[in-house]
Amino acid sequence: MRFTNFLCTCASASLLLYGCNDASTTAYDLPDDPYTIASTEGDALNVIIEIPAGTNHKIEYRTGRGFGNDTLPGGATRVINFLPYPGNYGFVPSTLMDRERGGDGDALDVLVISETLPTGAQIAAKPIGTLLLRDRGEIDTKIIAVPVDSTLRVFQVDNYLQFALEQDAARNIIETWFLNYKGAGATELLRWEDEAYAWREVRKWKVD
Repeated sequence: MRFTNFLCTCASASLLLYGCNDASTTAYDLPDDPYTIASTEGDALNVIIEIPAGTNHKIEYRTGRGFGNDTLPGGATRVINFLPYPGNYGFVPSTLMDRERGGDGDALDVLVISETLPTGAQIAAKPIGTLLLRDRGEIDTKIIAVPVDSTLRVFQVDNYLQFALEQDAARNIIETWFLNYKGAGATELLRWEDEAYAWREVRKWKVD
């Protein structure tokens, strides 16, 4: 199982703060900057988990600050006003969607469909599709993936065709979630693409 534990996690995701270091915190060997981890390893996509499945808290990694709850203007904790995340949300390290080339300035986003993984976990994932949205005028790419380790999967699919044919209800739930988690009408569905498209996106934006 390709699974590396996390930098800084408190007892509850809702209590995560930048630089937390109290008695409930456990330190692991993740590099100081997860962005420096390779984007791929063999045929697997490396993914760093920010937001565990099943939470509404918007957790992000910031270089030099670690993992923590995102905040709204004024300092309030950002909490998604919708159903909890339907998978483990994170990013592909060593990728950067360069604004000069039409990106959003961040690493590639990934939703890993599995049971809950802790914030900061590194997992080897296999893309099974790509959801393309429009968010505030920008194309927002979400790679949908499953763990390479089949024992960590909640269903056994290996590609987009299987996903669409065998787990179309799950695909529709994910689509509906992303179209509503910022509020009705905030994001627009462009289209779905397959796993080959996801790998092209990784090759396009990788910096390692």
